[in-house]
Order: sequence, then structure tokens, then C-alpha cells
Amino acid sequence: MANAYSQLSPEARSLYMAVLREPGRVIAAIADEGDRGSLRELVDIGLLVPDIEDPGMLVAVDPKQLASALTATWQRKALDLLSRAAALPTEFQELTHAYGNGGNEAHDGGPIEHLHGLAEINRRLVDLMEGSREEVLSAQPGGGSRSFPTEAAIALDTDMLRRGVSRRTLYQPSTRYSAPTRAYVAAMTTAGGEVRTLGEPFTRMIIVDRTAAIIPVSGDQQRAAFIQDEAVIGFMVSLFESFWERAIPFQGGLDVPPEVVSRLRENILRMMLQGIGHRVIARNLGLSERTLARHIAELRDEYAADTLFQLGWKLSESHRTMPLFNDTETPY
Repeated sequence: MANAYSQLSPEARSLYMAVLREPGRVIAAIADEGDRGSLRELVDIGLLVPDIEDPGMLVAVDPKQLASALTATWQRKALDLLSRAAALPTEFQELTHAYGNGGNEAHDGGPIEHLHGLAEINRRLVDLMEGSREEVLSAQPGGGSRSFPTEAAIALDTDMLRRGVSRRTLYQPSTRYSAPTRAYVAAMTTAGGEVRTLGEPFTRMIIVDRTAAIIPVSGDQQRAAFIQDEAVIGFMVSLFESFWERAIPFQGGLDVPPEVVSRLRENILRMMLQGIGHRVIARNLGLSERTLARHIAELRDEYAADTLFQLGWKLSESHRTMPLFNDTETPY
């Protein structure tokens, strides 16, 4: 039965009722063009079957008897599928173990395991943080986007702080304009955590107790590397501390320090002079397009430019001989 799991179409039902009025017989070869699909549907499900004495004729079958037969058949198939589904974990146990070990690369200092999928990455993150004893360091570029809902992140981090775990988080300046992130930062700093923002590029990383870390793989949010290599983690901690020393404290308030605004607008100006589109600028700086538009509007006021074209021209003139970054700074 090619279509046994589908309900009959209205056309097939009408054709079956018409066959009953014939009475109960139809010549298969002379069905109207428009009835052929419905006729095939009735034959497939078994409501019309060839006449034993005259195979060129189709006769109607009692729907009640057919329903009983189909119900019994499908119940047997369902039971078989349930049995096979229950046996799958045991059947695949060896393969699952091999897959779990297949991503490990042995190093002198410890393994590097590749994780696939946000669910598995988040599960490992939660396990690490709930098991932390001393310190959790996070560097989270990209604005106010989070792996967990704000309430869940607050609960997870404040629990760590109550257990005496040190918690430091590094964000881009754009997070100061994100209401959910401000709420998270206010709750965490009140509980004893520390948050800073850094207006320059930095690498996404989470380091737990200086013994384990998670970093993205090639910028793919669906892939991450779980690291336990002592040398690699030592380098990552040094990198984090260098970022931290240059960052500006953030406690979740609405006030944005002038130096944060100044550096953020320098980045906006530089990208505009490079001809980068607004959507890309917003994404690179972790801003919403609305927040970016507000900064550009204030820049237009500052430079007395009526249009973006005028703003671009005045920017290019004013910065023709004055770079936005000195030789010691690293642009995006």
C-alpha cells in the first residue's frame, strides 16, 4: 500500500461512494481522466480490489473489515519499531564510545576534545561551571548575546560566587547599551563578580580553574574545542590578563564613561571611512543597528553634516593626515 498512512482525499471518498452506487463495481480501464488518481488511491489502500472472476473489474471492500485488518497490521509494525528503538542504545553503545573518543587528540599536557552542537557545548559549559572551585574567566566579544537566558546566567554565576569562586568577565563596549546584559552585570557585580569592557579585538574564551577551557572552532558557533592542555591554558590565561589590564570596569549602570564612547566612535568612523556597510559595522562592534544609527546621528550633529555623504566627506577631510589609531594599537 503506497499511501497507507495517509487519510483519503475528498475526491477518493466521492469516487468510492459513486462505485457503491454502480453497485460496488467499476471497470478499471475506463475510469475518467480526473478519477485515475483517486482510483489509484482507493486501490492502494485496499478499498477497491480486482474481481477474482473478472480481473478487469474492481469491486468495493467493506471499510469496517479493511480498517480492522489495517489496524492489526499497523499495530504489529508499531510494536516492531518500538522494540527496535529500545534496542538502539545498546546496539550503538560500542559505536557511541568510539565516536566520543574519536575527537580526542593526545598531547603531553592533556587532551583537546572537539564538541559539536550548541546543546552539547552548553551542557559541557554548565558542568564545568557547576564544578568550579576557584576561578572562572570569560572573554565574550560580540555584544550582549549570551549562550544562556539572562536569568539562567545570573543564577549560575551568583551560585558560583556564593561558593567562593572568583568570576571575571570581559565584554565589548557595546554591551553597555544592552538592557539584558546590564541586568546580568548588575546582579553579578553586586554578588562580588567583576566585569570590564575592552574597545579592541579579543578572543572568545572561557577558562575554569586554570585547568580547563572552551574556545570556538573557526568562528563556528556549532563547534568548540574543550582544552585541558596545561601549556595552552597557561597561554590563554596570560592573554586574558593582558586584555583585562587594558579594560574599563563595568557595573551595569546606564552611564557610559566618555573614554568608552570615544573609542567606540573612533571604530565607527574608521569603518565608515573604509566604506564598510552599516550592517557589517554593527555586527563587528556588537551593536544593534538602532544603536549604531544613534551614534551616526550624533556624529552628523558633531560634524554639522546634513547627509551621510557630507559626513563621509568631512570625516575623510578631517582624518586625512590624522590616523585614528597609533602604532601601538591594533584595529579591528
